[in-house]
Amino acid sequence: MSPSEDEDRRRAARARQVALFRYGLIQDLIDTKLTKRERGDLARELAAQDHTDPFGRQVRVTRGTLDRWTRHYRAGGFEALVPEPRNVTARTPVEVLDLAAALKRENPARTAAQIQRILRTTQGWSPTDRTLQRHFVNAGLTGTLNTEKSVFGRFEATRGNELWTGDALHGPKIGGRKTYL
Repeated sequence: MSPSEDEDRRRAARARQVALFRYGLIQDLIDTKLTKRERGDLARELAAQDHTDPFGRQVRVTRGTLDRWTRHYRAGGFEALVPEPRNVTARTPVEVLDLAAALKRENPARTAAQIQRILRTTQGWSPTDRTLQRHFVNAGLTGTLNTEKSVFGRFEATRGNELWTGDALHGPKIGGRKTYL
C-alpha cells in the first residue's frame, strides 16, 4: 500500500467519523413524529450545549448548522453528512518535485536539506525541506539505506582484569621530562 493510498484511507475514515458525529447530533431532529415547534425547541437546546467532536475538542454547533445538516440528511441520507474532500491544488511545481526526486534517487544518502541547497543554487528557488521530505515519503524514497553498519557497540571482557584502559596524555616523568605513551 502506497503512502498516498494510506493517507486517502485515513481521510475517508476521518470524514466518516465527522458524519457519525453529525448524525449523532441530529438523530432526534429527524424524527417525523415531532412537530415543527418541538423540533425547533430541540434544535435550540442542542445549539446551546457544548459537544465533543470525534477528535476530542469541545465545539458548539449553531441552530442554522443543525438545520442544514437535517436538510442534507433528509435529501441524501447518511452519505450527505460526510464532508466533501478538499480540492487543494499543489503549490509546488511538479517539475521541481521531479528534479528533487531524481536527485534523491541519484544519491539516496542525500538529505532533504542538501537537496534543498542544490535546488536553490541551480534554480534560484526551492521548496522547504519539510515539503521535500513529505514528497520523498509519498514517492517511497525514504527508508533505511542498504549500507553495512560500521562496527560499533559494547566491548566486554569475559573475565575481570582482562581489559585495562590507560591515559595516553599523562605518562610518567623520566629524566625530569614528561613522556607520552
